Amino acid sequence: MSQRGLVIRDLPVGERPRERMAQYGPEALSTAELLAIVLRVGSRGESAVRLAERLLSEFGGLAGIARARIPQLSELSGVGLAKASQVKAAFELGKRLATSADGVKAVVSCASEAAALVMEDLRYRQQECLVGVFLDTRNQVICTRTLTMGTLSGSPAHPREVFREAITQGSASLILCHNHPSGDPTPSQDDVTLTSRLVKVGEIMGIPVVDHIIIGAGRYVSLKEAGKM
Repeated sequence: MSQRGLVIRDLPVGERPRERMAQYGPEALSTAELLAIVLRVGSRGESAVRLAERLLSEFGGLAGIARARIPQLSELSGVGLAKASQVKAAFELGKRLATSADGVKAVVSCASEAAALVMEDLRYRQQECLVGVFLDTRNQVICTRTLTMGTLSGSPAHPREVFREAITQGSASLILCHNHPSGDPTPSQDDVTLTSRLVKVGEIMGIPVVDHIIIGAGRYVSLKEAGKM
């Protein structure tokens, strides 16, 4: 065989990812094979599967790819803007599916339910983002909105941003959520101070802040459950 490397059409039919998925289902494919289907084609001298393996290796697996931005992905040889956009679109669809309620309003009755709403969005972010989960009188989710981006200590959330959105949405109460890019959801003193400030404003406005949840790497801390509110 020549040294140009395999492309997918050179593989036996039984080893081609699309054909294997059609015959055996997506569960039978490796992560690299699934990613290769998203990429569609490889680069000069390598198959889409090999490019997918290199992408996974370069970014430390799926979590690293999820955290990476399109410009970072597109800089990898053989990827480019089009393939990077395809990959990020696939991740975004997965994230939306994970938080979808099929048109039925989600009801939040505990911290774990609130954390599940934002976990897939916040856990991979490289900057701290403050998100509001706005609830109606039945604790049904009206919407979630990103309120601020950047570190909370360096770019603190002002009550006007939080409660302007709450008033706009007709919210009866709200839950604050933000991520720790380090992966450790342990609350800082800044987190506690910010929460106390917003709780007091919420009492004045008649729109209570019922919890503040910090998202880490697949885990969370509720300040309410931790007795810090």
